[in-house]
Amino acid sequence: MNKRSHTAHRRRGQDPAAAAVEQMEEYFAAHPGSPSAVRRPQLFFRSELWIALLGPSMEEGIVGIGPSVSGALRAFDTQYLAGLRPPNERVNLPRSVDSHFA
Repeated sequence: MNKRSHTAHRRRGQDPAAAAVEQMEEYFAAHPGSPSAVRRPQLFFRSELWIALLGPSMEEGIVGIGPSVSGALRAFDTQYLAGLRPPNERVNLPRSVDSHFA
């Protein structure tokens, strides 16, 4: 939800927070197995951006940031799934190079 739609909801009398919750529920219904639908991150609106956060802080948690509620939830899903992937396996260096860094 961009600034214009955020303001438009206010003009029509709809609470922006209620509109955001409605958009979250629509996203969850459309993507029922997604990490955001299962984990239900907190949602914030800061500096023209939506933030989906799971965890104690942005530094320690999983974060998705986007220009709309669905954009933030998509970004959250991407970050969540990226955290589940195993790290790249170590490149096997020749023993002489490997021992240099030991």
